[in-house]
Amino acid sequence: MVKEFELPDVGEGVAEGELVSWLVETGDEVSEDQPVAEVETDKALVEVPAPVDGTVRELHVEEGEVVPVGTVIISFDVAGETEAEPTEAAAEAEATEPVDDTAGSPGATGAEAEDVTPPDNRVFAPPRVRRMAREEGLALSQVQGSGPGGRITAADVRAATGDGDGAAGGQTQSQPTDVSAGAAEAESGDSRSTSTGADSGVVEEPATEGETMASSTQHTASPPQDAAADRETTLAAPATRRLAEEEGVNIDAVPATDERDGEAFVTPEAVREYAKAQRQAQEADREAVEAGEPVGTTGTEFEPGERERREPFRGVRKTIAEAMVESKYSAPHVTHHDEVDVTALVEARETLKPHAEEKGIRLTYMPFIMKAVVAALNEYPEMNAVIDEENDEIVYRDYYNIGVATATDIGLMVPVVDDADRKGLLQLSSEMNELVQTARDRTISPEDLQGSTFTITNVGGIGGEYATPIINYPEAGILAIGEIKRKPRVVTDRDGTESIEPRSVLTLSLSFDHRLVDGAVGARFTNTVMEYLEQPDLLLLE
Repeated sequence: MVKEFELPDVGEGVAEGELVSWLVETGDEVSEDQPVAEVETDKALVEVPAPVDGTVRELHVEEGEVVPVGTVIISFDVAGETEAEPTEAAAEAEATEPVDDTAGSPGATGAEAEDVTPPDNRVFAPPRVRRMAREEGLALSQVQGSGPGGRITAADVRAATGDGDGAAGGQTQSQPTDVSAGAAEAESGDSRSTSTGADSGVVEEPATEGETMASSTQHTASPPQDAAADRETTLAAPATRRLAEEEGVNIDAVPATDERDGEAFVTPEAVREYAKAQRQAQEADREAVEAGEPVGTTGTEFEPGERERREPFRGVRKTIAEAMVESKYSAPHVTHHDEVDVTALVEARETLKPHAEEKGIRLTYMPFIMKAVVAALNEYPEMNAVIDEENDEIVYRDYYNIGVATATDIGLMVPVVDDADRKGLLQLSSEMNELVQTARDRTISPEDLQGSTFTITNVGGIGGEYATPIINYPEAGILAIGEIKRKPRVVTDRDGTESIEPRSVLTLSLSFDHRLVDGAVGARFTNTVMEYLEQPDLLLLE
């Protein structure tokens, strides 16, 4: 049987995609959910999985071609499947009614309501959705898929578990994001400045005194990934699972060379090797930054005699541009600048850093900043609101999804950490690192780039202090974090004695939508963030 496969809807609001590369060739045998192509949309680069077990019959689209969602891109020969025998009534209907043979169309042969279910009752869902269902204890066979051909989406799983309210009211994040497990922090003992760790959107924290953080947007090395990453099932001894948790790695992503009862079996040695490879990848990133290697650049080399070069303005780069224009022309921007003494924060982070490393987590400054921002958002709900222009309403949100602006080799992306108010410092750091890794690898899910209620961006990663960041529209505000530097400050002792001391100082730049937020509110919001950063012990109360 020939199975034609259409380009699926790989993200909310995506109407077309560029087929960047084929991962298979005609005649290759594939298994269900095996990636067959890489498609770049205006959200991110995603892998398209095979819907069936079979053999590649024909590739219908050339690499580099932009095709609409629903276009047939590949066809398979599916072994063991034959066309169903039509019933007598169906045969009569075929003789009298025109038939639309387009795969998946309502008029296609045998495409009655009951046939929406995939053949042989197979469940179609990408690995990320399968993992989400496992974590929720949900059987995918009980979920009604809303995607093409009955494919189950993340939204279907959330709806089935009653967790559909966690998204940002259907808000679509138009700026992509780049984050990943193992974002590197560049430290240099020769420097006297500290950056807030954000090349990639602040997942990399500022270094402490005597350290400097450079911005790294190019993933120079990545941990090995086997084809079975995000496996449906992984067998491992309890001690091995504890080891994976301690090393901070996903056991379903660890390459498995053994099998037990037909399932992948992971050994402690495999976990240790995988964790070691992750650490080496982080170290490679840091070395590249310290060596001054260029990052985040595209094809800047010119051929001999070439004076100009033209490249298509599309995909992620074009989407970023459109989002920036929409934001600047829709929301009147005001930017408030200030600086804060974070000497106590630097000391607190240095104290907690070894404890985090014991759990395989690299603790940056960003989780502290996120917690301070959430506390301030709670006090000033206008900063966490959004204008519903269609209904002339202000929508106040009682959830806090923090976007982390990240520079990547294809442009700015904004990965989102959901429910930041409900998570501790280590969990925030771990999730941020994982998002950074997937963003750098350009495998981040479009759903991880949506739903933010407030955004933080880090200009300190490249040595910047102040900025006038553009709001991640339609949010009400965005906070830019500068570089932590040692500066002289007047310090007053408890007895009132004043002295000049070198202190660690962080600069803040808050841009906000003046339609929603008055200047006084913006200043008070910034003051509250500063209070928590000056006294990090207060974060224990949040």
